[in-house]
Amino acid sequence: MKRWTIKKHDHHEVKFLANEMKVSPIVAALLISRGYETPEKAHQFLNPSFDDLHEPYLLKGMKSAVERILKAVESGEKILVWGDYDVDGTTGTVVLRKALEIVGAKTTFHIPHRFTEGYGVNIPALEKAKERGYTLVVSVDCGIKSFEPIAWAKENGMDFIVTDHHLSDEANGSPDAFAVVNPNQTGDEYPDKNLAGVGVAFKLAHALLREKGRENLVKGFLKVVAIGTIADVMNLTGENRAIVSLGLKDLPRAHNFGLKALMEVADCTGEMSSYDIGFRIAPRINAAGRMDAAKHIVELFEAKDFDEARGLAEMLNSRNRERQKIQQEITQFALLEAENLTDKNFVVVAGQGWHRGVIGLAASRIADKFYRPAIVLSIEDGIAHGSARSIAGYHLLNGLDSCRELFEQYGGHAAAAGMKIKQENIGALQEKLNEHATANLSEADKIPELKIDAIVSAQTLNLDLVQQLKRFEPFGMGNPKPKFVTKDLILTGEPFVMKEKHLKLKLSDGGGKQFEAVWWDGVDKSRGRTLKPKTRIELAYTPEANTWNGNTRLQLVVEDLRTDN
Repeated sequence: MKRWTIKKHDHHEVKFLANEMKVSPIVAALLISRGYETPEKAHQFLNPSFDDLHEPYLLKGMKSAVERILKAVESGEKILVWGDYDVDGTTGTVVLRKALEIVGAKTTFHIPHRFTEGYGVNIPALEKAKERGYTLVVSVDCGIKSFEPIAWAKENGMDFIVTDHHLSDEANGSPDAFAVVNPNQTGDEYPDKNLAGVGVAFKLAHALLREKGRENLVKGFLKVVAIGTIADVMNLTGENRAIVSLGLKDLPRAHNFGLKALMEVADCTGEMSSYDIGFRIAPRINAAGRMDAAKHIVELFEAKDFDEARGLAEMLNSRNRERQKIQQEITQFALLEAENLTDKNFVVVAGQGWHRGVIGLAASRIADKFYRPAIVLSIEDGIAHGSARSIAGYHLLNGLDSCRELFEQYGGHAAAAGMKIKQENIGALQEKLNEHATANLSEADKIPELKIDAIVSAQTLNLDLVQQLKRFEPFGMGNPKPKFVTKDLILTGEPFVMKEKHLKLKLSDGGGKQFEAVWWDGVDKSRGRTLKPKTRIELAYTPEANTWNGNTRLQLVVEDLRTDN
C-alpha cells in the first residue's frame, strides 16, 4: 500500500495563472504545484529553449580545461578521452570526441571493460596510453574519485582533465588534476547541479566550439546529450529540460548513421518521447556495457556508412535480448534471497558468479518491491562487485560513506552507486548499512509515497485533457507524469488479466460515462484487495491516449486504488 499525498491548490492563484497564461485551470494548478507559480516561470517551463542553457564558463575549471585542450590542439599533442561504460559515459565520449575532431584535435578513446577493468580510471590503461605518446587525458562521467590514477598521471608527465557530475569526496575533495569540471565539486557555483556526465562533456564541447568559431554547431549535439541525460535518470527540470526537449524534437532529423540505425532497430520513428529513449534506445546502448564492450557504442556513432552502423545496431539489439534473459534469471535469484531480509532497513544480497552486467537492474527491482535501499553483489574469487539503488528518503552515498573502510572501491550519488568489496566483509556491510538506514529512515520513509497532483471529476476526463498535458513533456525524474485521483468510480465487470500479470479494468462514473483502465503488474499489486463488479473505487492514475488499429481512446494508467471494502 502507498501513502497518498494530494496537493492542495489555492483557487485564486489557479484562476489568476489560468487567465494570465490562457490555459485550463488544471494546467494552471499543475504549474503552480511544480513551482512555476508566476506567468514568467510558467512560460519558461512550457516553452523550453536554447536560451535556457547556462554559460559554459560558469563551471569552475572550464577556462583552464579549454586553454589546455586548445594548447594540445595547437602543438599536435595526442589526447585520450576516457569515458565510463554506461549510456551517460558513452554518449558523453561521443559528444566530446566529435567536438575535439571539429577543433582539430588528435584523439583516441578508452572505455574500461566493466568486468576486466571496472569503474573509473585505472593505472594500467594509463601506462599503455603513455607508451603510445598520449600527454593529455580527459575523462567523461568519471574521475572525481580517481585520486591514485590521476596522481600517477601527473607524476609521469600526463595532464589530466576531469569532467564528471558525481559527488566529490567530502573528506579528500577533488583529485589533483590539471582541471576539474564538475558542477558538484566543492566550490563550484554553477546554477544547475543536475547536469548528467554527458551534459558536463557537452558544456566543454560548447566552450571549445565557441573558441574555434564553430558555435553554430552546438545545437546539433543535443540529440545525443538528451539520450544520455534521460538514460542516467537525471532531473528533467531547468537546463536538462531544455536539453532533452530540444534534443527529442531534433531526433527524427538525425543524420548520424549510427543514431539512425539505432532508432530503426528500436522501432522508433517520427515524434519521440522520453519514454522512447528510456525504454527503447537507452537499453540497447546500455547492453553494450553490461554484456560486452561499451566501445561498440562509440564505434556505432562514428560509423562511416549506414551498412556498418546497421550491423553494429543489430549486434546491440542482440546483446539487449541476451541481457533481458540473464537479467530475469538473476533478478529472480536476488528476489528470493531478499525475501529472507524483509525485516532489514537496508537489503544486501549476494550470489556466486551472478552476471555483473545486470546486478544494478536486480537491485532496482528489490528496492522497488520491498521499498528499501538495496545492494546486489556478484562474488568471484573472494571479491564481490556490487550495484546499489536507493529509495526517496535515503541518501545512498552517505550510507556507503558511513562504512567506507569495508570497501576496496566505491562511488555514486544519492540514488545509485557501485562498489568493490572483499567477500569476508559482506556480513559487516549488511550490519553497518542496516544500522545507518535504521537511524536515518523514518517509518513514513519506508512506505512509498504517491504524490497526486489534483482530485478531478470524472466529467473532466477526456482526450483533450491528455493533449493539454503534453505541454509538460518531457516527463522523467523531477517532472513526472501528472497523477490524478477520481472518486466514486464503479467497477463494472471482473478485471481482465493480461499476460498473467497485468489487469484491465472497466469503470463507470455511475452516470453513464465509461472508462478503461490498465494496471501494470496489477495482479501482484492488487493482492489483499477485493476487485469485484460493483466495487466502488477511488482511483489514482495518469490519463493517456491509447491508439490501437487507428483508433485513439482515453486510457487511465493505474498508480494505485482504494476500495470501499
